Amino acid sequence: MHPHSGTAGTQGTPHALQSARILSIALNLPGPAALARCRDWGARCAKLEPPAPEGHHSADPMAIYCPQAYAELHAGIRILHADLKTPAGQEVLHQELLSTDVLITSFRPSALRRLGLDWQALHARHPALSLVRIVGAPGSGAEEPGHDLTYQAEAGLLPHGTALPPTLHADMAGALMAGEAVLRALLLRQATGAGSDHEVALSGAARWLALPRTWGLTQASGDVGGAHAGYRIYDCADGRVAVAALEPHFMARLCRAVGLEPQADPRAEPTRAALAAFFGARRRAELDAWARAEDVPLHTLA
Repeated sequence: MHPHSGTAGTQGTPHALQSARILSIALNLPGPAALARCRDWGARCAKLEPPAPEGHHSADPMAIYCPQAYAELHAGIRILHADLKTPAGQEVLHQELLSTDVLITSFRPSALRRLGLDWQALHARHPALSLVRIVGAPGSGAEEPGHDLTYQAEAGLLPHGTALPPTLHADMAGALMAGEAVLRALLLRQATGAGSDHEVALSGAARWLALPRTWGLTQASGDVGGAHAGYRIYDCADGRVAVAALEPHFMARLCRAVGLEPQADPRAEPTRAALAAFFGARRRAELDAWARAEDVPLHTLA
């Protein structure tokens, strides 16, 4: 099993996409991550990359800035090399497309047009082929430059100050949405016999992830933003503890442990103070054992 193949079926269960053929010409992170999802679902996956520059085994920038990510995402993927700006490269691509169900791209629309890979041209030549286009922003915004950081900034997902976000939320959420688009395309072709065109915008993926904040859930006044005493990060004697006792029965167990009434107001300052004192006086190992015994959602951190 591949390092990140947790989406694959259980042992003995056929993979959902075992008869599907997916080809990607998308570089960097979202496209390869989406292709890896398809691989984990059992699809036969291939990726066409430009010829590798001298001294490198791949033209994908990710192979240079994070070889581990490139290796894990491309394990089990058939890699081809061709220059799509040349007739020979175009021939390699279109021969592959004859037996491909879905093509994944990450080029700007203008670049796809120059390569003859816009939806109209592709659909005319390969009517059963579907196209999943990963772009930065939807519609006309797809021509504008951007990256995960700018899409997170636009969606309000950046931490305060100049700290960078802990992960590439827009890229990884966009990869998940691109995987969904592949599934939609395959279902549509099963129903209609024709290929379909799907646009996946990374900025839209970031805004989707930001919806809980937009709704106020993760704002300071929200129950999962810090207002609820049972859903917070507290200091403990030798580190920190993330507590997620949001449901009343979990919170009641916490309250009993600290000597409060089970119905204590989770938004009241005395409740937060009592929990802070309880966690602050205990070490991680003790808290881990207590959480297991009491069935409380809790995770300690160094």
